[in-house]
Amino acid sequence: MAQSEQQHQPQPPPQGSGAAQSAPTSPTGAGPSRRGRSELITERGKTSIADAVVAKIAGIAAQEISGVHNMGAGAARALGALKEKLPMGSSGPSASQGVSVEVGERQAAIDVDLVAEYGVSIPDLAQAVRDNVSQSVERMTGLEVTEVNVNVDDVWLGEEQAEESRVE
Repeated sequence: MAQSEQQHQPQPPPQGSGAAQSAPTSPTGAGPSRRGRSELITERGKTSIADAVVAKIAGIAAQEISGVHNMGAGAARALGALKEKLPMGSSGPSASQGVSVEVGERQAAIDVDLVAEYGVSIPDLAQAVRDNVSQSVERMTGLEVTEVNVNVDDVWLGEEQAEESRVE
């Protein structure tokens, strides 16, 4: 009886059968997805993109969004501030600060840690960051961005409020 039960279980329809199926769309909803094809792997050769490149693109794209005050969790921000003060340090924080990525041959997953400005809608901010990061990385690299996880680690209150002391 176990054999006949297995034979009668419904099977999912095979991929590509039926003209009524629509083409899958990309995570950004901007058109057909890149699943199954990549501009990085062609008959003339393969292009590989370093994780650091994707992280920089994602970091810059996240910082372009109004309401993002800073990038990185507490320790990363403290280290960035320390590096800025060193004589041989950079002129500003790293473009990839607060960004971690996993890059495959055709896809990338991205995590972004940021500080939001006080008063900004965090769900709206996260969605704007997610959209801009996905679009920028996909446009510049040809990789399909499978997910962008946004972690809001702090809220910036402004210079005046941050410098106020409780004791005079």
